[in-house]
Amino acid sequence: MRNKIIKLSALVSVLFLNACKTENSETKMNDSSTEENLYFGYNPPGLTPEIFVPNKSTSEDWKLGNQDSLDMKEFYFTYSGNNPFEPAVIVYRQEESYYRVAKYTFNPNPGDSKILYSRWNYIERTDSGWSKIKSLGPMFDREDLGIMVISVSSKGTVVFDDYKSDDGIRMSRIIDGKREEPKLLGKEINTGQWTAHPFIAPDESYLIWDSEREEGYGASDLYISFRQKDGSWGAAINLGDKINTAIVENGAKVTPDGKYLSFDRSEEKVNEDGSTYWESNKYWVDAKIIENLRSQQ
Repeated sequence: MRNKIIKLSALVSVLFLNACKTENSETKMNDSSTEENLYFGYNPPGLTPEIFVPNKSTSEDWKLGNQDSLDMKEFYFTYSGNNPFEPAVIVYRQEESYYRVAKYTFNPNPGDSKILYSRWNYIERTDSGWSKIKSLGPMFDREDLGIMVISVSSKGTVVFDDYKSDDGIRMSRIIDGKREEPKLLGKEINTGQWTAHPFIAPDESYLIWDSEREEGYGASDLYISFRQKDGSWGAAINLGDKINTAIVENGAKVTPDGKYLSFDRSEEKVNEDGSTYWESNKYWVDAKIIENLRSQQ
């Protein structure tokens, strides 16, 4: 199963820090919570995953991104509310006689808050707002390349999947100021079926992805590989039975402040008429589980 819905990350780490300071007593999850213990107004989980139920966003949470130089052929809104998993940017683009809206996954580069990445595209901060969408280069514009998720490190290294070829996860680094041709990662990562939805740590110390493997718990599971001293990737480690189940787990990512890991858990259901549908929930868990797994490498 492929989860083709792109999960969207926060705009930049600064927004996370600002939102954490926002007081909103109505978002308390239980009476025993205090503002100091809340995270974006939510009561955070421990080492056991919990379903993340988002609060509804308001119009005040969204701001017109390029109002000083508004181009009516393409404009966008940025999100600055208190939901760490809310889409960061919504872009409106004119196509013929109507506007098409798209929620882009603009991943912040931890090393440069002036650049945001979205699959094979990126935008840059300018004096008047954010630029129009730009291409990462001709090696990303190929028609045979089907990127669902892209993740970026503080060095500008990007990792991404490819649903069209189903051959696994690729990586592209910046070498001497130029972006290199994307390369497939090794068998430590690209083993099994439906290998997709990568997340690379800002310091490139680990990579998380999902894949269906014989030694897994059933359907697609979440795995992690830690960078070794020689620069290679270590053997894949299953995130364990607290995270993975017999149904589908995928789409993992860690909040920019490194505190929480989120992922999706999906299960195929059957309607009364015999037709099927997928039921999906977002979960989150304390990112300390990553450090607990590091000792297993």
